[in-house]
Amino acid sequence: MTTEKTNQRAFTIILVAISVAFLWLLTPFVAAVFWAIVIAILFAPLQKRLLKRFPHAPNLTALSTLTVTILVVLLPVGFLFQSVISELVQLYRLLQEGDSSAGDRLEQAYTALPESVRPWLARAGFDDIEAIKSYVSRFATQAVRLAGNQAINLGQNTFMFVLNLGVMLYLLFFLLRDGVALAARVRQAAPLDENQKTQFMEKLAAVVRATMKGNVAVAMVQGTLGGLIFWILDIPSPTLWGTVMAVLSLLPAVGATLVWVPVVIYFVLTGELIDAVILAAYGTIVIGLADNVLRPILVGKGIRLPDYLVLISTLGGLALFGLLGFVAGPLIAALFIVAWDIFASQSQSQADSGQPSDKPRSG
Repeated sequence: MTTEKTNQRAFTIILVAISVAFLWLLTPFVAAVFWAIVIAILFAPLQKRLLKRFPHAPNLTALSTLTVTILVVLLPVGFLFQSVISELVQLYRLLQEGDSSAGDRLEQAYTALPESVRPWLARAGFDDIEAIKSYVSRFATQAVRLAGNQAINLGQNTFMFVLNLGVMLYLLFFLLRDGVALAARVRQAAPLDENQKTQFMEKLAAVVRATMKGNVAVAMVQGTLGGLIFWILDIPSPTLWGTVMAVLSLLPAVGATLVWVPVVIYFVLTGELIDAVILAAYGTIVIGLADNVLRPILVGKGIRLPDYLVLISTLGGLALFGLLGFVAGPLIAALFIVAWDIFASQSQSQADSGQPSDKPRSG
């Protein structure tokens, strides 16, 4: 008996060590593996429909689903990334060379400020327009440089980017084709009872779909709507600012308002009242209500995190994982809630089942 326990402990140690080593081996491709799993879960319903229609052609159905994924997700993201990089480069050049028209507009906005505001600017060291121009130029240059560094790093690591993309597509094909079998193997190996396995597997798929639909899809819609109104109002770099709005839309409460509200204020200060009214109404009604209207439709009564938890998990994910954290952070937080909900419900059911035995017997 002692020998059996020793062997079991030794095997457990070896199993944990090998698992840690394997996870460490996957570290360079963590983003590729993560996105492959997420996209496979999102497009699993399509794969199931195709497999029902062509039950003897799993390779063909997986390849068809992969093609749809490339056309629907990867190609639009690629075109968007190219447009954003182009506008970033153009904006950076304007800031480096000194755009006289931008300076004139800034001076016009400063002149339009109420007299009561100028003393506050003077206390902050901005008592003349040249100081304000210098401050805004430095701030904008640093912001554009910070955003551009990610693109430059990606361009310098083209080989790793292409390799990660290839790994993701390759893995995605097999996850689509063998996803059901792999899920069954994971479920069989998981050290949980059947009820816990069923709840967790169902909740996992629901969490991924709710997170992607409720956060990413709504953010993309808001970014598209924001970029469209910027293009209509002839605001420079509409694709870039639309992308910024999409990213900020992942943060609850503030979101895209951090982009379009300052533009409204600028329009008011420069006397462009019609543009200010149009942008304010569009931002409040169209962009602002997109979250309240679309999120219940896309997510339904599925899992929805409180706004404060979304904010904290998004910022924490961004700090730990970079851009990947915008999705990984809320996803981890949602799985945390799911795991504790399962634990709490089972603890309550166990307590309820034990109540009759705790009651005093009559007679």
